[in-house]
Amino acid sequence: MTRRYRVAVVGAGIGAKHVEGYNANPALFDVAVICDRDTARAAALAAQVTTGPCAVHADYDDALLARTDIDIIDICLPPFLHADAISRALRAGKDVVCEKPLVGSLAEVDALEAVVRETGRTLMPVFQVRFGNGLARAQHLMRSGAAGKVYLATAQTHWSRGSDYYQIKWRGTRAYGLGGAFLGHAIHLHDMLTALLGPVRRVSAMMTTRVNPIETEDCGGATLEMADGSIAVLSVTLGSADEVSRLRVMCENVTMEGHGEVYASSKEPWHFIPKAPKDQAWLDAALSGATAGQEGFARQFEDFHQALEAGSAPPVTVAEARASLELITALYYAAKTGERVDLPLRPDHPFYHGW
Repeated sequence: MTRRYRVAVVGAGIGAKHVEGYNANPALFDVAVICDRDTARAAALAAQVTTGPCAVHADYDDALLARTDIDIIDICLPPFLHADAISRALRAGKDVVCEKPLVGSLAEVDALEAVVRETGRTLMPVFQVRFGNGLARAQHLMRSGAAGKVYLATAQTHWSRGSDYYQIKWRGTRAYGLGGAFLGHAIHLHDMLTALLGPVRRVSAMMTTRVNPIETEDCGGATLEMADGSIAVLSVTLGSADEVSRLRVMCENVTMEGHGEVYASSKEPWHFIPKAPKDQAWLDAALSGATAGQEGFARQFEDFHQALEAGSAPPVTVAEARASLELITALYYAAKTGERVDLPLRPDHPFYHGW
């Protein structure tokens, strides 16, 4: 019989997207609690839960963590609260799901890895954009070798954010938001890039604030040298007239481009263009082995359930979140100093404890 894990979602803002993912897997999860200091907002989200009766809790406190009927704590709090909330939940014997960015420094993620080892619990960072059928087809071409050598990739996060977005006071701040457009907005597309192309070897970057009067960057560009020798060019802005999330990868045998939903760019449609029209039949055959399934939060949570049952690594690991934070750290350091930054970063790096 399939076990249903009982979940407490902490934070009723982005937590609404997580609830949609759990609702899509009613045989696997039961969202039992929505926790938010704004109890009216929590109650409104609890009413959207379709996995079973859902209670409201006002505070992330010992009373919630001590509940023996909760298996998973799902943290959807502002970024500066993540590290403490994760640690407390793990030490309370819960498995944990946490929104991006996982924490605000490499030191914090390394400390959390130690807590995971100490407690034996599972921590799964959220990178739901990895779970799309379009990206899965691109990954199939890469893993099978059909794509051939990668030449160049471009990642465009061109979004729009006005003053109304920053009415939530922690946004646009270094102390509470922890970063700007590269951290809070482009992080998903950049994670998709590395999920497809592999590790980064070296970065250079420039960032500035031009769209809104905030503390953090809202425009920037970066160049990445990947470990395989290919080049990736990143551009990020929150001042675009329209909104685009586009990943384009030019390879020896095919060019791959994903530009589906702005906030779910791993979904279809993706375009796969062979180097010559005569190669279309070959490309169709190469793509035929790719699998499709649920996407986004629904797929990540489905795979998380499978991992919990098997006692295996979750579909997104702490090590993968660390790689994302390492890239962010290197980009911020490169932008501040004007230097090219080599990865990996050592614990004696100036930004190891935060950027």
